[in-house]
Amino acid sequence: MATTTLDGSATTDSLIALEDAHGAHNYHPLDLVIERAEGAWVWDVEGRRYLDCLSAYSALNQGHRHPRILAALVEQASRVTLTSRAFRNDQLPAFCAELAALCGLDVVLPMNTGAEAVETAIKAARRWGHRVKGIPDGEAEILVFANNFHGRTTTIVGFSTEAAYRDGFGPFAPGFRVLPFGDLDAVRDAMGPRTCAVLFEPIQAEAGILLPPDGFLRGLRALCTERNVLMIADEIQTGLGRTGRTFACDHEGVRPDAYVLGKALSGGFYPVSAVVARRDVLDVFGPGSHGSTFGGNPLGCAVARAALGVLRDERLAERSAELGAWLLRALRGIAHPDVVEVRGRGLLIGMQLRVPARLYCEALQARGVLCKETHDTVIRLAPPLVVGRDDLAWAAEQFAAVFAG
Repeated sequence: MATTTLDGSATTDSLIALEDAHGAHNYHPLDLVIERAEGAWVWDVEGRRYLDCLSAYSALNQGHRHPRILAALVEQASRVTLTSRAFRNDQLPAFCAELAALCGLDVVLPMNTGAEAVETAIKAARRWGHRVKGIPDGEAEILVFANNFHGRTTTIVGFSTEAAYRDGFGPFAPGFRVLPFGDLDAVRDAMGPRTCAVLFEPIQAEAGILLPPDGFLRGLRALCTERNVLMIADEIQTGLGRTGRTFACDHEGVRPDAYVLGKALSGGFYPVSAVVARRDVLDVFGPGSHGSTFGGNPLGCAVARAALGVLRDERLAERSAELGAWLLRALRGIAHPDVVEVRGRGLLIGMQLRVPARLYCEALQARGVLCKETHDTVIRLAPPLVVGRDDLAWAAEQFAAVFAG
């Protein structure tokens, strides 16, 4: 079997060609090859420096290679990395206790990727609906919203409204009803005796940074309480400081019955996700009913504990609120016929265009700013929450220059 050695002489073009020859073409990345990173900055293989304004879709809220999280990773990796859940480990108890306290809920079920956590929440909601609410087995329904993005498994894409996510992957699992995002009357009308849960993103990030109307989350909380329906918040992208509060639900003073978390839960070092919920929700699982070989492993738990400590001790949610408000004002000051709207909350911002956003993302890349289009006509900005104010001011100048063009 041939072995490829990277000796420092590889170029952007040669590495792209190698990836295109042997890697599946399920992404359309910008054409640069990142070699190293620190804080809010990355460098390509030719040594060019870029400001990362995507943060791996909010997985890097704490920045690249945060020294405190790196130290926790190295220290734990020198002791034990994996036990499986067949045995106990010394990191899982503290991780569960700390994350439950942060969320103000009772029980944590750790997994690895965000999609795994969403699947876990779906299974919990259905079993809760059957065993606690009394819905006949196999008849529970979960309400979801148009333009949702909860992951890429066949169950999840089955209730996506994005045609490209569904094309050719059926048949899909039943049991989901899609409603207009932000429409409380539609939720009220759709809730019936077989509704076990509402699964939602407080802000739809992948859809283009779409915010629901003010009061929607409060109204949703009231409806779920009144109808005995689980309120499940997918805060994989919006949680852990990204929108200027610990969770995006906090902007309306709402606590769901379950959070689905991932991405920044490990600060970009290791896949860690979790469902955090009321005890009666996760107590529907007994031994053998759900699991994961790597979920709750000691390395992931140690990394996640350090990542949560950084968010708390460096007050990154407060930093996101302050810097995000400043950046939103700066970008809204750009007057250009291609710009329809700039919207967002904290350091989660979308610039809606009248034209495909890819060309502007490529122009920004040429000026040293990395961001990515979503839903074709939206530039998504989500820099690490440790980014400097001067760095953001420089990025805003590059945006202004590109649109002055």
